[in-house]
Amino acid sequence: MGATQSVLENSIHEYKVKDARGKEVNLGIYRGKVLLVVNVASKCNFADANYTQLTQLYTKYKEIGLEILGFPCNQFLRKEPGTSQEAQDFACDRYKAEYPILGKIRVNGQDTAPVYKYLKSQKCGSLGSRRIKWNFTKFLVDEEGRVIQRYSPTTQPLAIENDIKKALRVAN
Repeated sequence: MGATQSVLENSIHEYKVKDARGKEVNLGIYRGKVLLVVNVASKCNFADANYTQLTQLYTKYKEIGLEILGFPCNQFLRKEPGTSQEAQDFACDRYKAEYPILGKIRVNGQDTAPVYKYLKSQKCGSLGSRRIKWNFTKFLVDEEGRVIQRYSPTTQPLAIENDIKKALRVAN
């Protein structure tokens, strides 16, 4: 559902996903970029603050190597009920998101997208759990495609700005 897996699993760059229109995207195109990977949901109570702050971070750091990848997910109380395209339109129209909103995926369970299996295998959540607990769980990934850190849904994007700057090698 929205993602296929390459043979290698050494970095996020080894995966392929679908964009909002269903076209395959090789995540290897992001080699050399710092990534913030987020499972998004337009009807979630966390949407406004997260989308607003993600757009702020992207605007501020995109020119020096930050990419944000939003993966719509409808697994948590059906907070992303529409199509992938509708999720992209929502983020772009309402929050002026210029970063990719990709195809809808599952982040937990038997049909977990391979890219999320990889992310979760690299960094556990609270109390050592690998499950994604809710919408807007964030993964910070370095230029080599390795997960640096995982952040809970309640962690606001601007609260991790210093970690992003460190990953981008920007002085504080």
